[in-house]
Amino acid sequence: MFRMPAKSDILSGILLTIIVGMCFASMDALAKAMTASISVLFVVWGRNFFHTLLVTATLAYREKGFGFVRTRHPMLHSVRSLCLLTTGLLMYYSLKYIPLADATAVLFFAPVFVTALSVVFLKEKIGWHRIFAVIAGFIGVLLVVRPGLAGTNPYLLLPLAGVGFHSIYLLMTRRLVVEEKAATTQFYSTIAGVIVMTAVVIPIWQTPSTENWTLLFLIGAIGAAGHSFLVKAFSYAPASLLTPFLYSQVIFASAISVIWFGDDMHPLTIVGTCILVLSGLYIWWRENRRKI
Repeated sequence: MFRMPAKSDILSGILLTIIVGMCFASMDALAKAMTASISVLFVVWGRNFFHTLLVTATLAYREKGFGFVRTRHPMLHSVRSLCLLTTGLLMYYSLKYIPLADATAVLFFAPVFVTALSVVFLKEKIGWHRIFAVIAGFIGVLLVVRPGLAGTNPYLLLPLAGVGFHSIYLLMTRRLVVEEKAATTQFYSTIAGVIVMTAVVIPIWQTPSTENWTLLFLIGAIGAAGHSFLVKAFSYAPASLLTPFLYSQVIFASAISVIWFGDDMHPLTIVGTCILVLSGLYIWWRENRRKI
């Protein structure tokens, strides 16, 4: 039977989840700013390297050792980590050419797409309500990407491709969280990304400036902090209660896009983003209405 946590715990969880949205939007904004002066490959490497370094140190302190490295599913963790890496590469490369708000909105189609993929990979059954929400989410993506319309930016296809990889990452996360320790899943999230990107950047290595080193560390630190805050938020309240507040990242990304980068918000982008968020919220509500 579902037990509602205390109101104070729910509020703490909500506030932390909103902070998570702010962290991830800020991290992506810094990455976008850096791509103007440094290779995307270095940005992605730094994001994964410093994230992993900080998470490993934190977990080792909290777990009193490195027992979290042991896993029964090394292949699943590797594929999951590579999916997250590919999502990051596609997302950050697109940010060189498109507004942060647009890329973030498209990527948030992933939670909706997961509902469709869960039928195939997890053999879950969905009713016509959620089928309608998936279709609505797809329409929202079309309004943001606007294929075939004049002025459509082809680089919007990059975060759209990232949706597929991010959806697989989310599906694997749903499986691993019930079979592995949370610390193990958290550690392996970026470890494959570090190994792959280190091998990629070594042949083209150009030592970053002190400023760029600082920004790379900051991107990794903000990402690590965001994931830690999310874990802490879920300790206060169930994910089923907090998931809608993850959409705060779209709001923060839109605000940063306009205020920092001076981007214009296309009316269809605004409408499409609203449809995407509402479809995701509707799917969440349908999945959890019997619990809450």
